[in-house]
Amino acid sequence: MKIKSLATIALTAIATVSLAACGSKTESSDSAEKSGDKIVTKLDGTTTITFWHAMAGGQGEALEKITKEFMEKNPSIKVTLQNQSSYSDLQAKINSTLQSPKDLPTITQAYPGWLYSAASDDMLVDLDSYISNDTIGWGDQEKITSSLLEGAQIEGKQYGIPFNKSTEMLFYNADMLKEYGVEVPTTMEELKEAAKTIYEKSNGEVVGAGFDSLNNYYAIGMKNEGVDFNKDLKLTSKASKEVISYYGEGIDKGYFRVAGSDKYLSGPFANKKIAMYIGSSAGEAYTAKDTKGKFEYGVAARPSEYNLQQGTDIYMFANASAEQRTAAFEFMKYLASPDVQSEWALATGYMPVVDSVMNSDSYKNASDMKVPAAIADATKKLFSIPVEENADSAYSEMRVIMENIYANPFKDEDKIIKDSVSELEQVWNQ
Repeated sequence: MKIKSLATIALTAIATVSLAACGSKTESSDSAEKSGDKIVTKLDGTTTITFWHAMAGGQGEALEKITKEFMEKNPSIKVTLQNQSSYSDLQAKINSTLQSPKDLPTITQAYPGWLYSAASDDMLVDLDSYISNDTIGWGDQEKITSSLLEGAQIEGKQYGIPFNKSTEMLFYNADMLKEYGVEVPTTMEELKEAAKTIYEKSNGEVVGAGFDSLNNYYAIGMKNEGVDFNKDLKLTSKASKEVISYYGEGIDKGYFRVAGSDKYLSGPFANKKIAMYIGSSAGEAYTAKDTKGKFEYGVAARPSEYNLQQGTDIYMFANASAEQRTAAFEFMKYLASPDVQSEWALATGYMPVVDSVMNSDSYKNASDMKVPAAIADATKKLFSIPVEENADSAYSEMRVIMENIYANPFKDEDKIIKDSVSELEQVWNQ
């Protein structure tokens, strides 16, 4: 679906003319607040917006190309891309700049957990009034997949628009599975048995499987036990211990492993040291490159009922002027349009945020990627980490706790879990 150029949008209310005239394109946050709920529906002259992101390499190049195409279609809007290098650097930059709101960008990539305090302090723009606006709203453009859209909410308000989304997938060495007579696992129990078989038949030379992200592993495992990762979670509960022990037992016996100093299991996977691993769907490009000429790899849905949505959304800061808000919303809407999502997904490996692209033959039959053919099965029951105060810090702490539990094969697992309760509670209550 083609997006209308802002140059063709008619002004529908005299009140909007007054709004546009009351301040310049670099209107301060104070004057933006005075504009109330009024939305500019026509831009006069050129409006410049700034977008902080963390897309590097081919992903960054794809974003630059799409942004250039947007500006060609919307000559009254100039988008300034500012790469913050990495997610961790972007988060740190946002956190430090929140102390000086006038220095914030118009929009930024972010996980919702990063911005919980900003939302509580009214520093973000609630996008619902823009989405429903009769003139510049979503209109008949295809709606974003509901589970992804809900994942960009903070306390029920639609502050974010999903953009570069991913989920966990099972990557496997197809040649190795065939060699050891193992079927692609579809449940966690099958994954365990397959990993055992490969480890034993290879005389311990090949580890069966592993998980890239330990806090993802824990949260998804708990969700599949019917428990959300939030402040009420009991680390010492039966379900929690079973989730931890499933992976821990495999590590102790050799058929599972963690990424460790490798950071990601795609490296050992490419070197035939591990037969299967569960990692981000957006990492396929690296796996494809590293395994080329070595063996045939395959991709399947994560062998669990629930799966976690990952990747960032785009959020708008309240310091933006009324004109900047409209320009930014048009850009965000453009990025989520089916045509652009198809281009973005095929160029980067991120999954489409609209169902029509996810289910299209052009995407599912992509010749140089294997994730598209399997991702629909991997996203049937997506969930997100609840956005609560200190949830982001607690989620990071959970990774540290899991690393500590699995670091020593001769540990007293129950004791470490019990000792970790106070650490996790302290982070939740800081």
